[in-house]
Amino acid sequence: MSAPAPVRILDRTTPPHILTLVLLAGLSAMNMSMFLPSLPAMTVYFATDYATMQLAVSLYLAATAALQLVIGPLSDRFGRRPVVLASLGIFIAATLGCLLAPTALVFLAFRIAQSTAVVGIVLSRAIVRDIYPQSEAASRIGYVTMGMALIPMIAPILGGALEQISGWRATFVFLLAAGVLVWWLCRADLGETARNTRVTFGQQLRDYPELLRSRRFWGYALACAFASAAFFAFLGGAPNVAGEIFGLTPLWTGVSFGAPAAGYLFGNYLTGRFSARVGINPMILAGALAATGGLGLSLALGFLGISGPVLFFSLITTLGLGNGLVMPNATAGMLSVRPELAGTASGLGGAIMIGGGAALSVLAGHLQQGSATPVPLQWLMFLASAMSLVCTLYVLRVERDARLAS
Repeated sequence: MSAPAPVRILDRTTPPHILTLVLLAGLSAMNMSMFLPSLPAMTVYFATDYATMQLAVSLYLAATAALQLVIGPLSDRFGRRPVVLASLGIFIAATLGCLLAPTALVFLAFRIAQSTAVVGIVLSRAIVRDIYPQSEAASRIGYVTMGMALIPMIAPILGGALEQISGWRATFVFLLAAGVLVWWLCRADLGETARNTRVTFGQQLRDYPELLRSRRFWGYALACAFASAAFFAFLGGAPNVAGEIFGLTPLWTGVSFGAPAAGYLFGNYLTGRFSARVGINPMILAGALAATGGLGLSLALGFLGISGPVLFFSLITTLGLGNGLVMPNATAGMLSVRPELAGTASGLGGAIMIGGGAALSVLAGHLQQGSATPVPLQWLMFLASAMSLVCTLYVLRVERDARLAS
């Protein structure tokens, strides 16, 4: 693969600037977490219960999982640029709908439509893989997601502050403005990076079995999915833990939600710094061990009755650190099984990841409701992270077998 052309910001004849990819991916992450501190207030406003409003998390995740199965193939067929611009346009309209929703049911319908923002996560990765080879792609994805990690780290804090100052609708005003800004930036800076958009949907379907038969694809995809599921379990259960068990205000709930993002930021920095030199598999293993060890310690302390907001959320940083190592490297491995189907592989892997996350988010919300301690959530996060470690060890075995066979 030839070296990419020099990058010039707001010039779509050159590869997109890293800032564009960071903001494109970050919009989806921000949309997922920014309104979480407002869930209790929204529950009161819409005169419903917490379990119903929590569907704004789980249904959103389920919709993003389904959309990724479509977005990837569409971008392989028609190109990254038109799919990005159309999806962001739908997101902008849906955000306006959330802002004006008169009932919880209407809000949830528009919230599901907001899931088109997932185009940012799916196609930012595919765009990087379009431009760079596998070893460098892992580092570049790491740098993109390192920058992206700043957004969900700040978003719940900002969302909590906006809710306290102006009410829950202020969060969606901010999301609306952010959506318009990112749409304009992508229109100005993002040219087409897909090289083989002549591949028809029929050809893609014929290539799917080869992708699905790959043990490497499944190993990387499931390692990534279980790591992500631990985080989504946190999203589903942590609002209850922060508000009901620890009694934190919306602002401090938002600050606490920055704990995994802080770890994720550092993990992605390590990925960007060392993946090209060390290799993706050792980085994935280090991340799975870090997350599983930290969450195991959190669970053990919970069983002993040793808990508190500072201790609980401090140990959650190990989950973010592990995911910052696992996810960019596993994604690069997953997209390299069939580079010409990078969009499809990104979408399929993302659907597996988000689908599992949606299920654990719902389960975490139900397990935590009525519990006097965070132990149910700690159990769920630990088990998901341990499964990511098992899948990582499976990938290492597949790679070892391939070397021996050659």
